[in-house]
Amino acid sequence: MPKFWIGPREYPSKKAAQEAVRDVLYGYSVGSVVDQEADHLLLLDLLDLHAEADVKIGVGVKAFVVAPPLQGPYPGFEVIRTDGTRIDFSYLACLKPPSYRQQVCAAMRFEVKGDVSAYFTSRVAANTLVSDESGRELDITETHVSYFRGPSFAELAAAFTEEAGGWDAIALTTSSDPGRGQFTDRSLAERWRRYHQEHAVLGLLSSQENLRRSRG
Repeated sequence: MPKFWIGPREYPSKKAAQEAVRDVLYGYSVGSVVDQEADHLLLLDLLDLHAEADVKIGVGVKAFVVAPPLQGPYPGFEVIRTDGTRIDFSYLACLKPPSYRQQVCAAMRFEVKGDVSAYFTSRVAANTLVSDESGRELDITETHVSYFRGPSFAELAAAFTEEAGGWDAIALTTSSDPGRGQFTDRSLAERWRRYHQEHAVLGLLSSQENLRRSRG
């Protein structure tokens, strides 16, 4: 049976991934904010798989709420955006096979993962493990590298892809793990890494600060 991925989370099957999402859905009462970090991050990665993710995310995700049923007896999820607007989304729609654009974005994150990790390591080595938003000292186990001080990752990816000729112009290697392909053209991969290094403005946030920020 093929494996299924939601962000970095590997499940033995699509059914197992669906059950993990259902555990979050039914782990909160209707009207409640999904306030556990692991659950919030799972839903962020899940929403990225939606065919209309850009529309659903809008200006950015502030929180998720378990919403009452729109039709039938079952509750669902609702996005609270950073500007206060709300929109519902179907988690079942998110579990459909990812679009090619989503696969390319996943590959782009993978290609710069080492640079993002190196940034975090350099901050630890320099003894500057403090929030770039609040100035508070951070716990190394609850620290996130964020794009909040500059263009979001989605904006960087879209701008680079436009320069490269569009999403379909970026060929990916085949992979048994959905979304885990890499750039076939390694010179293009290096161009993307340099672009990311030149334009990404990284910063550190605490887990809670990161939860309040838009996706990026």
